[in-house]
Amino acid sequence: MRFDIITVLPALLESPFAHSILQRAQKKGIAEIVVHNLRDYATNKQKSVDDYQYGGGSGMVMSIEPFAACIEKLQAERQYDEIIFMSPDGVTLNQSTANELSIKKNIIILCGHYKGIDQRIRDIFVTREISVGDYVLSGGELPAAIVVDAVVRLIPGVLNDETSALSDSFQGELLDAPVYTRPADWRGHKVPDVLLSGHEAKVNEWRHEQALERTKLRRPDLLE
Repeated sequence: MRFDIITVLPALLESPFAHSILQRAQKKGIAEIVVHNLRDYATNKQKSVDDYQYGGGSGMVMSIEPFAACIEKLQAERQYDEIIFMSPDGVTLNQSTANELSIKKNIIILCGHYKGIDQRIRDIFVTREISVGDYVLSGGELPAAIVVDAVVRLIPGVLNDETSALSDSFQGELLDAPVYTRPADWRGHKVPDVLLSGHEAKVNEWRHEQALERTKLRRPDLLE
């Protein structure tokens, strides 16, 4: 699977993709993450990628030409399943969306800044708009990293235990059950007996009950 991320701040994405699961996925050749500097596609000597907005108002708008040039260059090299724009007014990212994207082959992610990007980029090129929550960040880089992380970990072969992702919170529309590890008794706080029983059916039943109860208390909207 390949991600092409278009940004004015490529250095901001170096660390998230250079460690842990994402680093391992790239070393295994399972995922390819390529970051493109939007300023390389600027059409002026100053390498600026924004301009004043028509109609007046505060805030600069990211120009159409650099984005279009970069996207069209990438499209000439391969076919893309999705061109995603990270936007606070997009559809909120959830596990179902991550599952859906994990079976794609090639994805472009656009990172906005300032007041946003020229609407024509969204109208002509973008196939999906995704938000990571009802708040505004300085740019789309961190949300893009979140999307990549959420998707890549679902690809077979990325996690050492491939069943782990299937039991995460929000898979099956439930939060995850409580988890424990050694010691079994820490200062009088004990691990539930059922988890020490070795009885797989009872353990699974307990986990489902706990996941359901936790979801009812913390995220009842998931059960609606």
